[in-house]
Amino acid sequence: MADQDARSGEDRRPTGIPVLRWEEPPEGPVLVLLDQTRLPAEEVELVCTDPAALVEAIRSLAVRGAPVLGIAGAYGVALAAVRGFEVEEAAAALAGARPTAVNLAVGVGRARAAYQDALARTGDTRQAAAAALSAARALHREDAEASARMAAHGLALLDELLPAGGHRVLTHCNTGSLVSGGEGTAFAVALAAHRSGRLRRLWVDETRPLLQGARLTAYEAARNDMAYTLLTDNAAGSLFAAGEVDAVLIGADRIAADGSVANKVGSYPLAVLARYHHVPFIVVAPVTTVDPDTPDGASIEVEQRPGYEVTEVTAPQVPVAGAGGGIPVAPLGTQAYNPAFDVTPPELVTAIVTEEGVVSPVTAEALAALCARSRQVTIS
Repeated sequence: MADQDARSGEDRRPTGIPVLRWEEPPEGPVLVLLDQTRLPAEEVELVCTDPAALVEAIRSLAVRGAPVLGIAGAYGVALAAVRGFEVEEAAAALAGARPTAVNLAVGVGRARAAYQDALARTGDTRQAAAAALSAARALHREDAEASARMAAHGLALLDELLPAGGHRVLTHCNTGSLVSGGEGTAFAVALAAHRSGRLRRLWVDETRPLLQGARLTAYEAARNDMAYTLLTDNAAGSLFAAGEVDAVLIGADRIAADGSVANKVGSYPLAVLARYHHVPFIVVAPVTTVDPDTPDGASIEVEQRPGYEVTEVTAPQVPVAGAGGGIPVAPLGTQAYNPAFDVTPPELVTAIVTEEGVVSPVTAEALAALCARSRQVTIS
């Protein structure tokens, strides 16, 4: 089960928000998550004591973002093992909680493999559980390190493409410390530009349907004292037309073998706008987001969200009347098309930035070579 513990109004968190952590109180190990559905109004933590609570947290988007989903999935397997739940059952439920984000399945698989290997070697479930937890902690550390390397590679690419500096960057959805063991993916690049005095303006798409740009990216930009402006998703075209965007930086939930990029819905129209206006469209994601088993964009399963996320809005302390617990903004019975993601073809992507380097132009061969180098680094 999950317990909710509202924090006091005083903010004691560092700028790098600990989006999740493993704790071992006397009553047993737990995974503690910052509930992202409650931001920016309040910082509330969910305490997951079993895998089912974590599955629900993932499905409800209390924890979301490709890299951190992998970390959460790995910790979920460890939680199942340490608390004596059926590990294979828990791993299957966790891996299937969000179908588009490949990092989730990767993280679950890594902790599950560590558990199985240790169990086969020792026959001791306690040692196997410790191995799963060690794998989750290692993934957590590696993601933080990968975030720093992506930021460095991304900033170097921005400086190469835009040598005049004063970058005006448009971003979509949320890609900061809330989605990472470190400072994020695309947002980490913008943050590096800000810290080096090279970011003039961060344009923040509100990002429908769940306003993850407005609620989360603006929240992180404000905490980092960045110059940022929030805009509705359908206002992006006017910004391009006015010459106010120098580059687009987005993350990814899955990158197919051919370089097709699945990201929060609304990313593909930005890529089309960027191409027409000759603006670099840059994807920033760890190598674990590249899925060689998904051949192309048409093979990516796109998650469909409930219609009430579009037909209703939620607000704290306001009477609600909608089926989803929100305030109706459309007539009762209105059907809504609500995909969580769209897919951008590789020919619209200027570059993919990973912790192992930059792929540009984006081709299947270049991505395969990058993944091969990454495996060699991991093995060595």
